Amino acid sequence: MSTPEAPRVYLSPPHMSGRELERIEEAFESNWIAPLGPHVDAFEREFAAYVDAPHAVALSAGTAALHLALKLAGVGRGDRVMVSSLTFVASANPIRYEGAEPIFVDSERASWNMDPALVAEGLADLARRGELPKVLLAVHLYGQTCDLDPIMEACAEYGVTLIEDAAEALGSDYKGRPPGTFGHSGIFSFNGNKIITTSGGGMMVTNDGDMAVHARKLATQAREPESFYEHAELGYNYRLSNVLAGIGRAQIAVIEERVAARRRNFARYEEALSDLPGFSFQPEAPWGRHTRWLTCIQVDPEAFGATAEDVRLALEEHNIESRPLWKPMHLQPLYDGCAMLGGAVCEEFFDRGLCLPSGSSLADADLDRVVDVIRARCAG
Repeated sequence: MSTPEAPRVYLSPPHMSGRELERIEEAFESNWIAPLGPHVDAFEREFAAYVDAPHAVALSAGTAALHLALKLAGVGRGDRVMVSSLTFVASANPIRYEGAEPIFVDSERASWNMDPALVAEGLADLARRGELPKVLLAVHLYGQTCDLDPIMEACAEYGVTLIEDAAEALGSDYKGRPPGTFGHSGIFSFNGNKIITTSGGGMMVTNDGDMAVHARKLATQAREPESFYEHAELGYNYRLSNVLAGIGRAQIAVIEERVAARRRNFARYEEALSDLPGFSFQPEAPWGRHTRWLTCIQVDPEAFGATAEDVRLALEEHNIESRPLWKPMHLQPLYDGCAMLGGAVCEEFFDRGLCLPSGSSLADADLDRVVDVIRARCAG
């Protein structure tokens, strides 16, 4: 008689609060089944209040938010944008949407984010050559912010606009202040695997009220304020559905609970696995709270006795999902030949890194399964 397979443990599944259906029913009862409506307006207000931003614009995806942020910063054909190499491809693709070219930057070890020293050196060199980027796009990875003060200082010195990709970092902070609120604009994602979700969706925040108005216009096909359909500039279909915004309202109300649950997951992993040779965790940088959206590890194969890929395959054999760290953009065929500052650190992270199951709905038994497989795979 065969033994039934253990239930699948997912990397970062959606976690509903129980209030989402109520908000969806409100949308249906009012017949606001559209990319506008009272839930969209309320979600923007509530999200802006949570991150302490004056203006928020709800959009169809974090990628859409980033595209508009770059466009509204004046990025166009032939421009350059400095961006982290260790990131998801959605951080880089919108640069190409506008005909610009990325300049990729290596990571530093304190947070695994963009290295401020390389930023300063790179901007100084580009200034001497008359090739400064128009925008620096700071990506906050895996639930932790970049070291923003030196990055902002370098941007200010050379007149480079700062945009923050905080798609993975909602709920974190930098010296007590939420990410996404330091630069010209900030963007967030509510994809199904994020710390809160609207199924699919994103948000752009800004201090500039005129920019928020312009973003909403561009996101609705840039229709002019006429009784007929008049269009003077290129627009997009990027607004968030009122139904999905209702889901977002129920989710943002429990964001602090979700952060606490993911940090508990990390603490349990750390307590159970930190004694293993050659096994280490992404550190929490001294400048702010790490949400532990994903618990990320590094495996030294010589000391541990197996590679990160060996660990991933062992977990998969037990029906447990894990995932390699982002493959750096400068190693991607799509971005072959692009400028790169450094590279060795993020290449090492990719080679040795793995993301463990981190969902806020994980049970202790699920975490124990992950721990047992990893401990059994260690041959060090």
